[in-house]
Amino acid sequence: MNQDVFEPGAFYHIYNRGNNHENIFIEERNYSYFLKLVWKYIVPIANIYAFCLLRNHFHLLVQIREESRLPERYQAKPYLGFSHLFNSYTQSINKMYQRNGSLFQEHLKRKRIEDEKYLIQLIAYIHLNPVKHKFSDNFQTYPYSSFRTYLSDKPSILEKDYIFSLIDREEFEGWHDEKKLVTLEAAGLAIEG
Repeated sequence: MNQDVFEPGAFYHIYNRGNNHENIFIEERNYSYFLKLVWKYIVPIANIYAFCLLRNHFHLLVQIREESRLPERYQAKPYLGFSHLFNSYTQSINKMYQRNGSLFQEHLKRKRIEDEKYLIQLIAYIHLNPVKHKFSDNFQTYPYSSFRTYLSDKPSILEKDYIFSLIDREEFEGWHDEKKLVTLEAAGLAIEG
């Protein structure tokens, strides 16, 4: 797959980790700054369905906007939003912590999502990541994922309505079950990242 191609209207699981396994979030303020940059660079080009920021890697679930809804400067190159996000964040971290070079491992990783069952499962996988990687004992209270935003009525950058059209809001929390992930992986819906 061409590294620069993002098809308008398509869903993608975007993920990456720190270069040489180093941390990309060094202190608390880095998480909120990264999300601020997501708002600035990604919201104009994509709907956001889930995120999780972990000390040494991150996950985003996005749907690239239709070409007619992309800002003119991104219509031919929606990948530039991601490039701006990662370059801006890297420059900031490098300046703040007197470091040089790449912060992220190579180019961003991505997997196109074409199945609604997989999409719902991926949201649970992303939200369960802090426990899977032992950054938290409880995914429900982890502060740098979109899980709690789904349970809140406050406005957010998340496109929750579409997800709640696929899974009942009352069932959302219970859907986050590691055993269901294993079942879907066994059915051939393996999750990367």
